[in-house]
Amino acid sequence: MNKENVLTIVVALIVGLLGGYLIFNIAGQNKAPEVAMSVPQGAGSPTDYQRRIVEAEKIVAADPKNLQAWIQLGNDYFDTDQAQKAVNAYGKVLELDPNNLNVMTDQGIMYRKIGWYDKAIANFEKAQSIDPKHLQSLYNLGVVYLQDLKQPEKAKEIWTKYLQFDSTSPTAQQIKNDMAAMNQMPTSFKK
Repeated sequence: MNKENVLTIVVALIVGLLGGYLIFNIAGQNKAPEVAMSVPQGAGSPTDYQRRIVEAEKIVAADPKNLQAWIQLGNDYFDTDQAQKAVNAYGKVLELDPNNLNVMTDQGIMYRKIGWYDKAIANFEKAQSIDPKHLQSLYNLGVVYLQDLKQPEKAKEIWTKYLQFDSTSPTAQQIKNDMAAMNQMPTSFKK
């Protein structure tokens, strides 16, 4: 596994964890009161994930409209590398909350993991159409163009837009490094 793939996986995991945290904090402000059943929160060992997944699966079976349980289930599938199950769980979230940009982006990352780049791009572009300043979808859109579709010029265009909104974060630094590396690529690799 090369350094770019490892970095992409690490970034995806961080995005998933941060996205889950933000989703729970933001969604928690706009949702109906909690039902008595709730999913244990937080990362942990594989046993912890499996326990949370089993609990969340029970909750959504009993209450298919439990947005928080679907989000947690999708995030736990994401974090345990169960891409197809994550896509499906995030799909349920998007049925209940169609404009949830973080879930839309996480689902796009899982589409990418499966190799469905067109669906990943569609998710990232839809998130961008709703909020052009949604940085995670913008970042991941560039990743697909650079790493999967081998279109560095398109990635550069997307990431230049990203840097207009954020030029100092660790992600921005990574983008700057990747763009510098693209400039060093032989012309035959650039499209």
